[in-house]
Amino acid sequence: MLCAVLIQLAFFLAVFPSKVSAFYFYGNGGERKCFHKELSKGTLLQGRYNVQIFDEKLDSFRDAIPQEFDVLVDIDETFDDMHRVSHQKGSPRGEISFNALDSGEHRICIQPQATRWLNKGRTKVELEFEVGADTKLDSKQRSTVESLQSKIEILNEKVMEIRREQKLVRDREAKFRNASEAVNSRAMWWSIVQLIVLGITCAWQMRHLRSFFVKQKVL
Repeated sequence: MLCAVLIQLAFFLAVFPSKVSAFYFYGNGGERKCFHKELSKGTLLQGRYNVQIFDEKLDSFRDAIPQEFDVLVDIDETFDDMHRVSHQKGSPRGEISFNALDSGEHRICIQPQATRWLNKGRTKVELEFEVGADTKLDSKQRSTVESLQSKIEILNEKVMEIRREQKLVRDREAKFRNASEAVNSRAMWWSIVQLIVLGITCAWQMRHLRSFFVKQKVL
């Protein structure tokens, strides 16, 4: 029984090598919170954070804006005399990305900093960490890029199809315009021919009537 459980656990770890953890903590103003994680060399740590500030008017927490808070994120190697390997400063909502250079315990510290003295109140920081192999997380990014690329290709195909339809419509319009011009030209020449025939007919009739009246001694 124990052997079967161990086999299932090993299978789970092999299929799902990355680990996701999400939590939040409360603080006051610029209070600094630190967390410790064991990271092996080549492990990629990715995270997202969101700082919220307590609004007394709303009597609840709301998302902070960049004009109110900055966020400092420091990562230190505790096994190497607290050697700092990463220092980031960002907006109240942002991301963390760090690739472990050596194996050992790392300390991740988050510190919201109020940009104005009046903003030094209660804060709530939401955190989500994903720890996994560099290649595993990169494969997710590649799959996302490939998905976006396929969508772009589909859009390009649709654009090309629209352009082909537009060209077909323009060609049909050109053929219709040429046909209309040809019909108009033929109608104009036919009208001219009719006028000429009518003029010749009138002249012949006038000549015939004149000779008839002369014979009848009317003229």
